[in-house]
This record gives sequence, structure tokens and C-alpha cells, in this order.
Amino acid sequence: MSDARYSIGIDLGTTHCALSYVDTHASDGEKTVQEVLAVPQLTGPGAIDNLPLLPSFLYLPHPDELAAGDLYLPWTGERNFAVGEFARSRGAGTPIRLVSSAKSWLCHPGVDRRAAILPNDAPPEVARVSPLESSMRYLSHLREAWDHTHPDAPFADQDVTVTIPASFDPAARELTAEAAQAAGFSRMTLLEEPQAALYSWIEKSGGEWRKQVRVGDIILVVDVGGGTTDLSLIAVIERDGNLELHRVAVGEHILLGGDNMDLALAHVVARKLAAQGTQADAWQLRALTYACRSAKETLLSDPATDTVPLVVPSRGSKLIGGSIRTELTRTELTQTILEGFFPQVDSAARPVSRARVGLTQLGLPYAQDAGITRHLAAFLGRQVGALAELPGLSERANGNATFLHPTAVLFNGGVFKSTLLVERLMGTLNSWLGADGAASARLLAGADLDLAVARGAAYYGYVRRGRGVRIRGGTARAYYIAIESAMPAVPGLEPPVQALCVAPFGMEEGTDAELPAQEFGLVVGEPVHFRFFGSSVRRQDQVGTLLDFWGPEELQELEEIQATLPAAGRTAGEVVPVKLHARVTEAGTLELEAIPRGSDERWKVEFDVRGNPNA
Repeated sequence: MSDARYSIGIDLGTTHCALSYVDTHASDGEKTVQEVLAVPQLTGPGAIDNLPLLPSFLYLPHPDELAAGDLYLPWTGERNFAVGEFARSRGAGTPIRLVSSAKSWLCHPGVDRRAAILPNDAPPEVARVSPLESSMRYLSHLREAWDHTHPDAPFADQDVTVTIPASFDPAARELTAEAAQAAGFSRMTLLEEPQAALYSWIEKSGGEWRKQVRVGDIILVVDVGGGTTDLSLIAVIERDGNLELHRVAVGEHILLGGDNMDLALAHVVARKLAAQGTQADAWQLRALTYACRSAKETLLSDPATDTVPLVVPSRGSKLIGGSIRTELTRTELTQTILEGFFPQVDSAARPVSRARVGLTQLGLPYAQDAGITRHLAAFLGRQVGALAELPGLSERANGNATFLHPTAVLFNGGVFKSTLLVERLMGTLNSWLGADGAASARLLAGADLDLAVARGAAYYGYVRRGRGVRIRGGTARAYYIAIESAMPAVPGLEPPVQALCVAPFGMEEGTDAELPAQEFGLVVGEPVHFRFFGSSVRRQDQVGTLLDFWGPEELQELEEIQATLPAAGRTAGEVVPVKLHARVTEAGTLELEAIPRGSDERWKVEFDVRGNPNA
């Protein structure tokens, strides 16, 4: 058991980071002593303030832009960059020097995430950083802020949990862990954000959660963050007379969240300006997007505010007064987000895919359909049979249901500060349930929409010591490697591919899975690539299961994995017979090893996180 005094939880968010902590020495059972760190950060040139959230923005100023001491931090002195509130506010006026959405870039398989590519549309004279480096700087700031405010309890001696979207694939998880390690996180575990939100709700209830949920409940967690929409299902079962929580399913990776909403609002305002005779250019539209983000947060958090002024600086003398001045109203906010992102649809609705043009700007692979309700309908429809294989809940499986029926809903994310959005999604879901002959789902109230993920992560670290209630689940997917059949070359026919299960659904952290006796040939001395698949619906497959056929809804192709095996003692290009071994680390990342026949060597098969499948 860990002897660390504090369990620290960190929400590494797309738009905000937060740090919460539980004093394990003062806590007892589900009664915890928990706080949120007020993070020291720059709020203006040379101005330091302590705020509950650290905005996930990195500003890279021109060398002559600021005076000496303007970027001074009490624990490091002068720096040549800024993160947090000052970065966000300064970058709104100079967006070509602002790094944002680093978390979304960190999971983008189409780019080299270790390369200096951000800001992605900055001119050549602007210094750039990698998504990995950006994430590391946010995490480093939190570690340094902790050590500055808790000199008697060094960060390196505490247990730390960092949250990630449930839909992150193994490569994105590995990169997050790498960023944390580079930031000085020596005792780190990863936790899915929807689970963290539920842990926070449990902790806040002070033990009363058992009166709000019952055996047989299926809790739908809807987490709409700055960059992703995460959907999870967690079942309540009974074991030995006690309530237990089991994660049933997670949704696919949906790059759809507050960033999309900010851009949509910016276009609404830009159209309003155009109608008044002012045409915003691409630079101004980007600055307007950042201004709309701040205005959105103000309107969602302050019901008494109906209008927020927007000011976007001009880059020249074209505009009288040197800036664009307009406003965002509550009506514009509500209509844009309500109708654009939470449309009223039926349960048979599915996300719409449009034909892609041949050439496109390099950027984030956002979801093509902004309708979160359509993505929710697809998720619940895909999981219609999930309960049939869960002990104690098989009787809940309804053979006539067209989608899995949640009985309770927990929301997470700042957009749900709007009661209109909560009512719209609950109303839409309950209309589906009514049409399917099921009872309405109830809302689990009392969630902390800004800090739930950080608070839940800290509580999870406390739970890992055997205190409180733990959500069981293991890996959110089963994972497979493609095995190409050996066959003579046939014109126009590719060799058939089988899928070998290397890690089953629900594989727990800290466990190993050695494949049966199958051996495969790996080339030494040069890079070898594997195709890689994941499935959130095939729960029955075990390690070694070999699939000849699968439907498009069963397996989704993920990033390649890559191994460059040393040729030591062998000829470069030689094919070596190996067995494969899978392990889910204590940190929550998936490792694969290749073990040569008759040898004690173990070669790690690393996930290709460079976005370079043709290397």
C-alpha cells in the first residue's frame, strides 16, 4: 500500500486543467478530506493570481513583445512562454502565437505528435512546439505549482492520477503517459474522464449515492469537454450483498466539443458583422473564435448575463477605430448550441457523413456531424446487446429493444451549466425510451461540472488503496493484431487478413496475457508494421481468439504498431519466430512484447505515435 499522504488528481483538459487532492491521512472510508489547488499563474504581464482552473493555452511571444519580468514565475524566474490565463487572454489578440487544443492534437493519428507543429497555422517566423511538449508544459506547471504551495509534501512523493478521454486509443494513452513522465510525474496512473466524473459524484454524496442508484441501474455518463464527446455506460450490480459499479461500454473517439461550439458561435457573429458591412478575415475569425469561447463561458456560468461584448483587434487601418466591436447574446448562444449540437432526433438517427473533397487544410479531424444526440443514438444502438453478457444483468437484456436503455444520466462538462441543454438531452433520451416501451431515465444531480474530473481522479487514487467504492472495468475495448495469410500472389487480390485478439475486453491494470502457442515471423534489423484493431462490442473474445470475418461495427482499425527489432547476432532482414505477450500496465497503458523462440529476449512492440504509416 502507498505511503503517500496525498492522492492528487489532474484533469488534463482541452480548454482547462485542474488539480484536486485528497488528504489520505485525514480521510476515512467514503468521508474524504478533499480540496482543489488554487493554481498560481500569470493573469497579465508580471501579474500572478491563484485560480481554480489553469486554462490549457500556451503563448509563444515575440522576443521583443514583453518587458523583462513580465513572464516571471515565483518558482522558476523568467520564461520565454506563458501558460494559463495570461496565455489565453494574450493569445485572443494574437492567435498566430497561441497554442490551443493540444490534447486534441495529441490523439491525432495523422500528424507527428512529437514534431513542432503548433500553432498549426503560424507563419514561419513564429517558434512552434509539439503537442507532446505543450501537454508536458501544462503538467509541469501544475507540478511546480504544487511544490511551490506544498513544500512539505513534494509532488514526486504523492500518488498522481491523470485523466484521459475514455475513447483514447493505446497510442494516445502512451503519449499522455510520456508527457506526464517528462513533466516529472514519477507515480502516475491514467483514468478515463467519465469514470472520474462518476467518482466525483460518489464522493460528493458522502455515502448517499447508494440511496440514489439501485441494483440493475445503467448509468449513462455524457461528458462533453472542450475537444471530445465521451459516452460511457456503467452498471450497478450486487455482489456479496454490496453494490458494485461495472463499466459496461465506452463510445468511439468523437472529436466534438466546446471547440466546435466556439467556432460555430464565431461564424454566427461573423455573419452578423457581415450584414452590418464588416467582413472579418481569417485571422480575425480565429481571434473572434477565442473571444466567443470566453463569452460562452461567461454566459453559461452567469445566468444573470444576457450579453457579452466582443472586441477583436484589427491588423491594419481598414477598420475605423482599429478593432471589431460586437457582442454575443444569450439567445444566439442558446440557438446555436441547442439546435446545432443537440437537435431533437429519434433513436434511429445516425451521424451523417459527407463526401470529402480531395484536398483539405491540415488540421484536427473533427467529427463531420455536430449533432451530439445523433452520436448518442448510434452509441446506444451499438451497445443494445451489452447487458446479455454481464453477470446479474442478463435479465435486463430486452430482446425487442432497439437500443440499450439507460436508467440514469450523469452529465459532465461546462456546457451543461445550461439547464436548457440538460433538459433538451434528457427530453430527447426519454422520448426514445418511451417509444421503445421503457421507463424514463432520471438525472443524477449535484455534479461539479468544472472540477468533477480532477476531484474524481483524486478520489480514485484514494479508492485504489482499498477505501471507498471502485468502478470495475479494465480496458474499454478488446484489441487485435491483423495477421496476413501466406498465399501466392494473385493479380487484383490482396491476401486475406485475420484478426488475433491480444487483449480481451475488460483486461485489468497490472495483468498479463500470454497468447497460446501461435508463432509469427518478425523481421529483425528493420522496421516492421502491424495493423491494429479495437472493438467495444466483442466482449466474448479471449486472448488468442482468431477472427476470419467481422462486420464494420465490430472492429475499428486503429493506428499501426511498429517494432524495430535489434539484429544482434542475426542477419538484418532475417525472419525470427516469436510469440506475443500483452500486458496492461499499472498506469493503464497497453504493452505488447515479442518473445523469440528459445530465447529470454523480450522485444517491446511500440505503438506508432508518429503519424507516419509509410515509414
